[in-house]
Amino acid sequence: MSAFVILFPIIFVVLIGYSCAKFRIFSAAALDGLRLFIFNLIIPVFLFLNMYQADLEQVLSSRVLASFYLPVLFVYLLSCGIFRYVMRIERGDSATLSLACTYSNVVLVGLPIIIASLGAEYGAMVFMIITFHSVLLFTCTFTFAANQQGRMHETLKPLLLNPIVISISLGLLCNYINLAIPNVMQQGLALLSEPAIAGALFALGASLNNYSIRGAWRKALLVSIIKLIILPLLVYITAKWGMALPHKQVVVLTLMSASPLGVNAYLVARQLQHQQAELASSVVLSTVLSVLTLAAWLTALIP
Repeated sequence: MSAFVILFPIIFVVLIGYSCAKFRIFSAAALDGLRLFIFNLIIPVFLFLNMYQADLEQVLSSRVLASFYLPVLFVYLLSCGIFRYVMRIERGDSATLSLACTYSNVVLVGLPIIIASLGAEYGAMVFMIITFHSVLLFTCTFTFAANQQGRMHETLKPLLLNPIVISISLGLLCNYINLAIPNVMQQGLALLSEPAIAGALFALGASLNNYSIRGAWRKALLVSIIKLIILPLLVYITAKWGMALPHKQVVVLTLMSASPLGVNAYLVARQLQHQQAELASSVVLSTVLSVLTLAAWLTALIP
């Protein structure tokens, strides 16, 4: 399957969402309502059901987690050091830019590509890994950047109550204790979750209309290079040769780390009041450039 065949449907839906927001086919209130519907209900149901039905013995692996998180932490700390001590950028700004170099938009971009290229059965592996994704990187960022006592606690509390985190955790718990959910209920949940991927991509496209790359493109370009090329390359090396994982698991981890910057990183920057324009620009630029880099990764990794 060619990279074009995998990426085109995903890009198409994103562009439809962007166009609907750009030309005001739907009002801002309607789009806000759609985002709430998608991210607070449809995606959590989708994630819960997939984690509930996953084969945890095949998915849960310390080598898989290490292959993803060791390079992520390494790139985060290395980026933080470069921004702080080489480029002489203030500590809070350095931490926020380092978040931009490592925080992947897995649910909206990586997951659809992985499912399209490898199959739905690899979705469970993605869900298992991203359970710790936001908590780890946001904790690092607030640890290095926060100057006000209690700010990190105030931010991590709603993060832990996030519908996506809760749905994955509940799915894992119900799977682990072998909770019997009637088939008819599972069918109802499956029907409800069907628009999850398309809806998430549409919402991503609509959200991109709110940001631009003017005024901060230089840092955004540097962040995008680290995020889209250096990080996935290190993940690939660690997974393939460091942990000797099977090829398809290497592909999943590489595509996850090669996903563009997630919008939530910008929300953290806005709360910390550090590098807000740079992260907004990085969201847009990395998403646009990821069309090229993901196509390259897919061509290299998918036979």
